[in-house]
Amino acid sequence: MSTFSRSDRRVSELPPAPAFRPGQRVLLLSPHPDDETLCCGGMIQQGVAAGAGVYVAWLTAGDGFEFDAALTGRTLHPGAQNLRELGNTRAREARRAVALLGVPAAHTFMLGYPDGALFRLFSVNYVQPFTSPRTRSSAVYVTGALTPKAPFSGQALEADLRRVLDRVQPDLVLVPAPQDFHPDHHTLTYLALRLMADRGQEDRLRFWVVHGGLEWPVPKGLHPELPLTVPPRARALPWQRVDLTAQQQARKVQAIDTYRSQTRIMGRFLRAFDRRNELLSPAALPPLSAPASPSPALAH
Repeated sequence: MSTFSRSDRRVSELPPAPAFRPGQRVLLLSPHPDDETLCCGGMIQQGVAAGAGVYVAWLTAGDGFEFDAALTGRTLHPGAQNLRELGNTRAREARRAVALLGVPAAHTFMLGYPDGALFRLFSVNYVQPFTSPRTRSSAVYVTGALTPKAPFSGQALEADLRRVLDRVQPDLVLVPAPQDFHPDHHTLTYLALRLMADRGQEDRLRFWVVHGGLEWPVPKGLHPELPLTVPPRARALPWQRVDLTAQQQARKVQAIDTYRSQTRIMGRFLRAFDRRNELLSPAALPPLSAPASPSPALAH
């Protein structure tokens, strides 16, 4: 049996995730614009169709990708202004993408903290504001941000996240799993675990992965007929399967393509998430009885 056949069989054997319910309040916390669509573009549509209230909050505007800023700004040497323009571009793309998936603008929150620096805010810059070496900003600058001019500090970020939780009062919160390779992603995990524990609501967290292992998901490019396989870095999590209809897949890839600033550079990676299912885990860690599996060396 081929590797793909074994992976396909394993995905088909996963239990289905519980369906969304009318009136349920679902909050998706996304580290960067596009993560929400890659991980959960089908789930967002299913939640909206079921009559749930679906909300999306982006922690950063994705303004740290210098090569992207060079292409967007048509310059060989992008400066701070180019990267701030990229942040606003990606914020606009994010709002258009989730609108395609059925999320109204009033259900979105752009926090606008520095891309690639969430762990610094979580740790050494919890109180003292951080100045991004890319945008030269030390406060939220993105147009339409939840708290304009909030300092780039962990305290301010946590305060914004608490504001979002207080406004939404979510029944479910979808966040990256701690095994996700990207530092911004697993830092968001730590924040969400702490904040939901403070509210006595850790059981409302559900976990997904975007950066799941070397070359995952494979093969790259558009393969809507294939399943999204279990990510190697998180293979021991108790995954559940969310099957998508062809219509949901088509709408998801439209939303992915809304991120033009990203698809012209990483299109084969982004479109590899247009698969016939998505994955969600009800737990951040494997069961205690599960043996630990070594994580492969991964490219960012």
